[in-house]
Amino acid sequence: MSSASLNTAQLQAVHYLQGPCLVLAGAGSGKTRVITTKIGRLLDAGYAPAQIAAITFTNKAAQEMRERAKALVGARAAQHLVISTFHSLGVRILREDGHRLGLKDKFSILDSDDVLGILREAGGTSDAATARRWQWTISLWKNQGLTAEQAERGASNDDEVVAARVMQRYQERLNAYQAVDFDDLIGLPTALLARDAEAREKWQRTLRYVLVDEYQDTNATQYELLKLLVGERAMFTAVGDDDQSIYGWRGATIDNLRRLPQEYPQLQVIPLEQNYRSTGNILRAANNVIAANPKLFDKKLWSEYGDGEPVRVVECDNEEHEAERAVARIQGIRGAGPTGADGAAKPVEWSDFAILYRANHQARIFEQALRRAQIPYKVSGGQSFFDRAEIKDLCAWLRLLVNHDDDPAFLRAVTTPKRGIGHQTLGSLGEFAGKWKVSLYEALFADSLASVLKDRALGSLHEFGRYVNDLEYRFRHTTGSEAAKPVLLEWLKDIGYEQHLYDSEENEKLAASRWSNVLDFIDWVARRCGGEIENDGGMTVQTETKSVLDVAQSISVILSLAERGTEQNVVTLSTLHASKGLEWPHVVLVGVNEGLLPFRSEDDEMTPERLEEERRLMYVGITRARQTLAVSLLKRRKKGREFVQGVPSRFIKEMKLDEKTAKEDPREKLKALRAEFAARAAAAKPAG
Repeated sequence: MSSASLNTAQLQAVHYLQGPCLVLAGAGSGKTRVITTKIGRLLDAGYAPAQIAAITFTNKAAQEMRERAKALVGARAAQHLVISTFHSLGVRILREDGHRLGLKDKFSILDSDDVLGILREAGGTSDAATARRWQWTISLWKNQGLTAEQAERGASNDDEVVAARVMQRYQERLNAYQAVDFDDLIGLPTALLARDAEAREKWQRTLRYVLVDEYQDTNATQYELLKLLVGERAMFTAVGDDDQSIYGWRGATIDNLRRLPQEYPQLQVIPLEQNYRSTGNILRAANNVIAANPKLFDKKLWSEYGDGEPVRVVECDNEEHEAERAVARIQGIRGAGPTGADGAAKPVEWSDFAILYRANHQARIFEQALRRAQIPYKVSGGQSFFDRAEIKDLCAWLRLLVNHDDDPAFLRAVTTPKRGIGHQTLGSLGEFAGKWKVSLYEALFADSLASVLKDRALGSLHEFGRYVNDLEYRFRHTTGSEAAKPVLLEWLKDIGYEQHLYDSEENEKLAASRWSNVLDFIDWVARRCGGEIENDGGMTVQTETKSVLDVAQSISVILSLAERGTEQNVVTLSTLHASKGLEWPHVVLVGVNEGLLPFRSEDDEMTPERLEEERRLMYVGITRARQTLAVSLLKRRKKGREFVQGVPSRFIKEMKLDEKTAKEDPREKLKALRAEFAARAAAAKPAG
């Protein structure tokens, strides 16, 4: 496999196959290239494609790695490589060997909203905020590998005791429903491999070499799963960066990096320090900031791109002024256009710019300023319409009509809205379905179900089943938008969905907003029944009419397309967390004030560990920039309904910028731009 264009450190990382290896991949140091080239090296060394696992954290990262591997090793070999997320690998292990834990082959995987509904019921509350707090706490405990009993024993206050008891009841319901949540996709395979020697040996034989990307983002359970997969042979490569560990709030622990050299004394540590993204001034600022953190491993980024533009510090009067200056900066850079090596001006696209901030609430004022300036933008990481709970509820019904074996859809539809079918009834149904290896819906009509359920419970289930069958018939025979809309509205009336929204929301305005989303969704489905769809250019085009059931059948494809979206020429607004792994030629890092970055709420103690993670977040923000970086701060900032004095973030001082070049004077900038435009206009005049 060719690796001629790799640098010395990258080559060392690719060719080291003798044992455990840690590649410290600094920002922009070409880590994905190292991983894919190493896959090729492993194939050359005699590993079969199916024996190599490359594990990452997001489907998008896995897809990118798969495409790169395909280009490097060929489609045939790439087809058999195990390139997946931790969770996808967990699903594979459970599908093959979950029966050893008592799971049926077709166990259900619950999404976040399914979990929230079960937690509300298990904890006896209608308050979504309380259930969400339980959800976060239970998820954190599961990521730490704790059971409900262990969590209760280690509880530090009454709230945690309550959460641990809810966790116990929640787990009982999952077992009865033959269902797992997202965290179980890591926790259950870990438990299986830890206690079942036969399964452990099978998977160690199956996956002979493991590569883990973004290793600094692993939590305690993922680390244990990795250890169990690699066994004593310890043939693995972990690729990560201790300076980019920013997910402590969701269970990721930098301790996993600290533990590697302790648990694997033969570990080969290879730092990748050459950066292929940013200019020298940007990298110096990043190195200076992160130097204030205690170091696990020594690493200093450098590049061959020269110093480039100085990093600018922009002082703003308040949030509105900050947004105006960010927009003016974007317009100025785009208007001037950078000059290439050949002296010709290159076009600058809107997509070359990003505005990065610490918290979601900061986006709104920049959105308003960009709209006023008629600059197209997108908010990265914002909630998709199809991610809303009310839309997911209705999609679950449609999924069930199309596929009666879709157990997660069945569980959501049968409990939303509630129809007097409780968790004990569903638990008995789940046990019965598991015993006879059928879906929950199929089990509902079994003659022998009467032997495990009381008449009343059985009657409620049969009534639900008959309604689903009737609805499927109606949707199959309703074609075109004019016929579809009244039938869809009649369905919502039948199940009492509007009343359900008002009953489950304490805030009436929020309930009304959710109902408005539902009506928009009904319109969207009806239009598709009439053959109206949007093409890639956003234009509405007409195709043949369809039945409601036809549209329901394509719903999963439609949703995946809606989530994926298309690449657009727009300015990106993003939180620092969501920006990780991305890069732009021009970045404006905003709200760099004490209290915002580092973030600190009123009742929040800034522990040394918290401060170190916030500093890593600043480092991630700086290293997203390729050519220019502006850091803006507020002289006055809003706190609630009042203004308070803005204190510059300590991180600005830590960047150790040259004061002569760092402070941006807008008047000087405007003067320089005018002079440049005048010179271009003069050059463009015809001679004579």
